[in-house]
Amino acid sequence: MRNKLQIFTNFANTLLPHETRYLLAVQQLADQVKLGILERVDYNCQHINQFTPYDPAVDKRKYSHLKTWVQQRLTELDVDAHFEWMSTLERQITTDAIQAEEEKMLLREIRQYKHPGFFFTKFYELVQQYRHFLLIRMRYADHETVHKFLETWQEAFNNSKRISEQFHQATLDIVKQYSENSAESIQWEKWLIRIFYDETLEGYTRYMAFVRLTFISFNYRKLDLLGEKFAYLDRIFGEGKFYSKRILLNYYHLRMLLHARLREFDKAIHYGYLSIRGKTHDYLFYVNNLGAVLLRANKPQEALTMMRNAAPEMKSSQNFYNKVGFVSFYIKCLMQNQMLRNAESYAETFLSAYEKEVLQYRWHTFFTAYMGALLSQRKFQKMMRVANKYRLLDLEKGYETRPDYVPALLWYTSMAQYKEDIIDKNTLQRRLQDYFNAHRGEKDRSHQISELINELKPHAPEVVGYLQVYGLG
Repeated sequence: MRNKLQIFTNFANTLLPHETRYLLAVQQLADQVKLGILERVDYNCQHINQFTPYDPAVDKRKYSHLKTWVQQRLTELDVDAHFEWMSTLERQITTDAIQAEEEKMLLREIRQYKHPGFFFTKFYELVQQYRHFLLIRMRYADHETVHKFLETWQEAFNNSKRISEQFHQATLDIVKQYSENSAESIQWEKWLIRIFYDETLEGYTRYMAFVRLTFISFNYRKLDLLGEKFAYLDRIFGEGKFYSKRILLNYYHLRMLLHARLREFDKAIHYGYLSIRGKTHDYLFYVNNLGAVLLRANKPQEALTMMRNAAPEMKSSQNFYNKVGFVSFYIKCLMQNQMLRNAESYAETFLSAYEKEVLQYRWHTFFTAYMGALLSQRKFQKMMRVANKYRLLDLEKGYETRPDYVPALLWYTSMAQYKEDIIDKNTLQRRLQDYFNAHRGEKDRSHQISELINELKPHAPEVVGYLQVYGLG
């Protein structure tokens, strides 16, 4: 019995609040015991830190039946499952391998189509391909059905393709600004808002507009831009629209980022944990950001535990952007748990195995963590050797135009040089002060700068204290 309930409990722990809320809204369960179980599942999803065990006295078959019912209902809604079905049909049509039963399902979808489907563009292209399949086989009746569908929705399809082209340019500008600060993206704001609220467009396009709006919001610190959009999506998801677990996890992750920027850490952590309840392609990316939020919220032990639980996914991942990011935040977790030697050793082991990848992906994040671990142990000579070996100051110089630039490596190296009497107090003070003179009034990086100043202060209070007295630190 215990094992059976553990299986159900594990399954229930993968469900998401919007899933259970929708299921409760549409359920017509005659069995009050099953309804009670579903209500408890929903309660546990809504209160992820207050788990209430499931009743072992209930017939285990009821748990099994409810699990099957939940899976079936969610699969019926799942837009990603529908996309996979369309992709399978596309391959079967191309290879002349489509079965009669699959054709019946496709023709039924064409006849019963309600616009707009979430992946309307994909469906339209599938139907285009199916039309060729039918015509060459002289199946005129079915061809007529398909042809009418294509004519009816041709303008909507053409419009979707035009929007897709504009999306590409918008995304280029947004990503360039986010990663390089080499472009502006605010000019896309009104257009993306219009796309997001246009209910005649496919759901995929509208959600992608929302994702890009979050980037613009973060780029320009227009955080009030997002509240209404999140509330709108919350209602949409509650109605079972735009549903896939992948999309919900992404939604929770974006909410985490928003609340973290607003310094609403309890809410950010809540949504962060929801975002890692499923292991999608972006799981490790979500873990890294949740780890960063937990550290900012002064919960280093919780961050370390969470990241240790995700370590197997890091080891098997082939995405070195996320892999290097994970290692960097894990080093910081070890440091904040006063495991300084472990942090140094972990950094050096990873760097020895993946030096090329570290220098290619997120080198600044990695070396900031590594140098911080060395600074905490007052290993000043080693800090200078690392900085010289990897030419960190030259690399960081090219980072100065980035919107998230913080001169961590320059400051760490300068502190090491000061402690080893290579530079004097005035030189150290000038290097620190130069940054504040260049970025006076900017608030985007205030928490990172504050953390960095707090790291440096114990090693040179006479210099860092001076900056703080004059409001620079």
